[in-house]
Amino acid sequence: MIYTLRTTSGREDIVMDMLNSRVNAEKLDVKAIIHPSELKGYIFLEGSTGDIHKALRGVMHTKGLIEKPVKIADIQHFMKTEDVEINVEIGDIVEIMGGPFKDEKGKIKRVDKAKNEITIELTEASIPIPVTIATDFIKVIKKGEGER
Repeated sequence: MIYTLRTTSGREDIVMDMLNSRVNAEKLDVKAIIHPSELKGYIFLEGSTGDIHKALRGVMHTKGLIEKPVKIADIQHFMKTEDVEINVEIGDIVEIMGGPFKDEKGKIKRVDKAKNEITIELTEASIPIPVTIATDFIKVIKKGEGER
């Protein structure tokens, strides 16, 4: 069965990491833990009710399990993936949206469309540091003039 867990908004990823660690450590019957990015403050868990309750015990940022099971058809639209091609060019200024360099800005120096990666130089570093990152984790904040 699939159940809905209410969490503190913005803490869903932390809760998922803690739950995943506990499920793996204690070998609990929880098959999936899903957090749709567009749904703040909620996580879906698939598994047996007893093991879900064991996994939740003492986990910070949880606000309660909604005991009524959810039908897969009701949440399936959250699980559809779309390939979105980000149009980036050398010279564009981007902001990193995830990972260890989150919130850093940089200028694109190389684009690898086959691997869906770019190499940027961080603009606020005292020494130019090249960082290679997946285009999934960036947003373009200023289009460049297309350096050669």
